[in-house]
Amino acid sequence: MNFLAHLHLADISQTSLAANLAGDFAKGPIDQFTKPLQQGLWLHRQIDKITDEHEIFKEMLGKFPRHLSRAAPLLIDLGFDHRLARDWEEYHHEPLEIFCQRAYDVLRTCDHLPPKLAAIAPRMCDEDWLGAYGSRSGINAAIAGVRRRLSRPEIFDGAEAAVEQLDMELEIAFRTLYPQLMAYSRRLARTTPEQYL
Repeated sequence: MNFLAHLHLADISQTSLAANLAGDFAKGPIDQFTKPLQQGLWLHRQIDKITDEHEIFKEMLGKFPRHLSRAAPLLIDLGFDHRLARDWEEYHHEPLEIFCQRAYDVLRTCDHLPPKLAAIAPRMCDEDWLGAYGSRSGINAAIAGVRRRLSRPEIFDGAEAAVEQLDMELEIAFRTLYPQLMAYSRRLARTTPEQYL
């Protein structure tokens, strides 16, 4: 899952938005991070593990061209965020614009973000990365942003075209897998190990 999905799963499981988003930027043992982050980091890692091991996700990986095999997991994550943003009203009672602003407010006021997240959070908020996922140009901009941060950007060559070509397959995979992840998130939030609470 990418940024929007992790924030959405945090919200429906009533756990910290900032902590769940921090999972992509926090490496190593969870207990080295501040207490306000620990439950969200644990939940983020559990969701990523469930997703990566799910048969639907594995099948989707196989649909990408061979030259995009290294990029495919992240492209699926971005494709899922695109679907979630486009069909937001089916998954959340709050309008996407209001949810995004609430998430940005949390990021702006959180004083314990991992340094890499703290560094990009202002741009994420100012440029409305979350809301932009709903458009084709927005998802292409997200792919281009990832490419710029890579030491080997060529592994993303042709990524935009592949994601667009696989749009229907990504929608089917998302609509099948994501409701399961929503249910897992709610259950995991209730069964978080006590040391992370």
